[in-house]
Amino acid sequence: MNIVVLVKQVPDSGSERTLDSSDNTVARASADNVINEMDEYAIEEALQVKEAHGGEVTILTMGPDSATDTIRKALSMGADKAIHVTDPALHGSCVIATSAVLAKALGTIEWDLVLSGAQSTDGGLTMMPALLAERLGVAHLSGARKLTVDGSKLTVERQTDGGYWTIEGQTPAIVSTWDTMNEPRYPSFKGIMAAKNKPVTTLSLADLGVDASEVGLGAATSTVLEFANRPPKGEGEQVKDEGDGAAKLADFLASKKFV
Repeated sequence: MNIVVLVKQVPDSGSERTLDSSDNTVARASADNVINEMDEYAIEEALQVKEAHGGEVTILTMGPDSATDTIRKALSMGADKAIHVTDPALHGSCVIATSAVLAKALGTIEWDLVLSGAQSTDGGLTMMPALLAERLGVAHLSGARKLTVDGSKLTVERQTDGGYWTIEGQTPAIVSTWDTMNEPRYPSFKGIMAAKNKPVTTLSLADLGVDASEVGLGAATSTVLEFANRPPKGEGEQVKDEGDGAAKLADFLASKKFV
């Protein structure tokens, strides 16, 4: 089975993140960029499917040159090869344009299953898997906490607030995964060394036949008009209990519209 895993490089959610004041897009150049956490679960699931059923795992990412660090981590976990879509004109692309580009990239290879993290920590839209499925005309099995592969048949336990639904589909298909699905493996030293020699194909917009005017900030379906940094934390207010502490606390909470 040929499996593709969508991977995205994002600013580390554990460090300070901001927007670039020059165009109101995410300031990636100055950020501590890492692989999107949710994508690691998708990579792990792809590797487990490969180990059980054979085939190969291809990493697909769209991003600047710095995204090669994310690709190498995915390869060091055990993926076989990667495709890196990169072009200066892609900067500022919205999710609609990004899905169009990724669909074109998927059209350059043969695949049976696409795995994707349910969302990215820099956007959190949870839209990419569904958009890709619509563009490619394939099934989308979303929110998976468990995936079972039986030939071309896929069975997914879709995570819900009250439990899970069982959903079935056929390959080719796209499955989006949650962080309850598995425990991603750590790259071994052997895997890190092997990743240096694994093939990475670089594709530009011209390679994919995509017009630069269709992507980027100028073609985005949504834009950030303005933003402001969070104001500094003010001093707290102390309520002293002099026999009426409960009433004072209730009044304070009411004044802040908490009660």
